[in-house]
Amino acid sequence: MMNHILPKSLALLTIGAGFASCSPSNIESQRPNILFIMTDDHTQQALHAYGQGLLDTVLFPNMDRLAKEGAIFMQSFVTNSICAPSRAVMLTGKHSHINGKIDNSVPFDWDQQNYPKLLQQAGYQTALIGKIHLAGAPQGYDYSMTLPGQGSYYNPEFIKNGEERLHFEGHCERIIPDFVVDWLDNEWDRNRPFAINYHTKAPHRNWMPEPEYLDFLEDHVFDFPENFFDDYEGRGTAAREQEMEIVNHMYWGWDMKFENNPFTGEPSRLAAPFGRMTDEQMADWNAVYGPPNEAFLKEMPEGRELAKFMYHRYLRDYLKTVKSVDDGIGQVLGYLEDNGLLENTVVIYTSDQGFYLGEHGWYDKRFMYEESFSTPLLVRFPGEISPGTKVHEMVVNLDLAPTILDYAGVEIPSDMQGASWREIATGKKVPWRDAVYYHYYEYPSVHMVKRHYGVRTDRYKLIHFYYDVDEWELYDLEEDPNEMQSVYGDPAYAEIQGMLHKRLLELREQYGDSDELQQQFLNEFLERSRN
Repeated sequence: MMNHILPKSLALLTIGAGFASCSPSNIESQRPNILFIMTDDHTQQALHAYGQGLLDTVLFPNMDRLAKEGAIFMQSFVTNSICAPSRAVMLTGKHSHINGKIDNSVPFDWDQQNYPKLLQQAGYQTALIGKIHLAGAPQGYDYSMTLPGQGSYYNPEFIKNGEERLHFEGHCERIIPDFVVDWLDNEWDRNRPFAINYHTKAPHRNWMPEPEYLDFLEDHVFDFPENFFDDYEGRGTAAREQEMEIVNHMYWGWDMKFENNPFTGEPSRLAAPFGRMTDEQMADWNAVYGPPNEAFLKEMPEGRELAKFMYHRYLRDYLKTVKSVDDGIGQVLGYLEDNGLLENTVVIYTSDQGFYLGEHGWYDKRFMYEESFSTPLLVRFPGEISPGTKVHEMVVNLDLAPTILDYAGVEIPSDMQGASWREIATGKKVPWRDAVYYHYYEYPSVHMVKRHYGVRTDRYKLIHFYYDVDEWELYDLEEDPNEMQSVYGDPAYAEIQGMLHKRLLELREQYGDSDELQQQFLNEFLERSRN
């Protein structure tokens, strides 16, 4: 294995030399560049621009800049709220049951069509930098520098062009934007438009902040979400039997950063992530986390005080890693701006899904409930999109591939199941979907969220949980935005319930999903489990 120490900012190496040749006038036909930024597990609640109350100030100015200077999509969703399947949908523009990546365990077929391949064929120079979480050598990219699997926050390894494994010293969220800038400065052919997939690791679990932000927000006190102490009455088996509660299911090492379980004394799962740190990095870490951990061990809080400690340790660490992501975005936007490239670049910011930040007492994602089903979506393209645009139409990650192709002037294949929202982002009123379809498959597995599919309209949501249960839930999102009480079977909603069942059947037919296909996937899952 080769060891490489990355300079603090590769952006400093050759900006001056490349400035003149970066002029947009040299780019073929003035087709726009594409900068697609995808974070991992970032959620709308953690973006000030969405105005959901968690953040009472702008902590992430570069993300908020995109919202102010472009469009913010208020109803942006995913078709399957889990990392690798969401990324497969993003690449292919097809639902999980069509592209084959239904969960994190089944392989992804890189040989199938994806939008970067179509951009390549149309003359774009493409790059994938950061996390992709799809095994195999990436296809559709002239250059790739990717994390293996989930990757590591500290001193990570990367795989260059699907083959060469390299090691770098530093924090992942400093290294990835440096790679982006370095590729632009040294590898990009300025006679061709570029299309970059810039994918971060953060804020994925286990939320290890970089040294600069170890003490960020340590003194800030957050209110519990109003349903943090949810008893799951009013919903079915799935909400009660999940394993994603902050208090009951987080690891004392991996998540809470203790060497030993405070209540049993057993060693915690620290070795894998913390073993990568240098002595200096570990000393910085212990200087911040050591004192509160020692105070905890003296007090051994219980009940609400225990929940308060665990919630704050989790939430602060999560937001600390987002802060590093925001810095990286600022670095890349700054490079584009300094080199006269930003105005002709479509910048899209999103996450692979949403995440729970204590709502229902949870962390993680997977459910079709709003916090994980929704995901941030911001887009900046000043030639077409007015600053401060708010889009209220329902869009899904299924739409990303056709939209990017539309901006690039590339024909959208007829077998892509999404639609381009390019015109919608300009404020035009065009015929659009009235409902979104969702299907989650990964059960039984980590976090034990049951298999389910469903339909969401502007106001209502119908969910069917299946496999080891057969239960339906119906929510009136106008009356019950926190989804605390299913009204399935309530006579007052009988007409709505019937309409949603009909619409769900129509969407399953439209997208090619069926009970037979579900059973096929179940049989394949059981076969893998036996082997």
